[in-house]
Amino acid sequence: MLILISGPYRSGTGDDPVKMAANQRRLEAASWPIFHAGHIPMIGEWVAQPVWRAAGGREPGDDLYNNIFYPVAERLISICDAVLRLPGDSHGADNDVKLARERGLPVYYSLAEIPPA
Repeated sequence: MLILISGPYRSGTGDDPVKMAANQRRLEAASWPIFHAGHIPMIGEWVAQPVWRAAGGREPGDDLYNNIFYPVAERLISICDAVLRLPGDSHGADNDVKLARERGLPVYYSLAEIPPA
């Protein structure tokens, strides 16, 4: 399965790049267990960040940011097979879960729930 790892990235950081990077590392920590189970991990920021920078993005939360980061997640969910929702407050991650459920995709809340390939 292609599994979208979803959780806090920008939420609760006050747009502090150090805190955002720490949140991204938490998302990325789930990538190895998913890969090791025989699946392909995906994180929206892996796609959105270079697109945003190439488009001239400067400040998290600016119009360009919002026009890239959330649509990237929506587009990824349209091709993913499941979502892993990590703990923590996140409007974007909550929306990922909503979209996944609307599409009938499984939503996992822990790595232990993900079946091996």
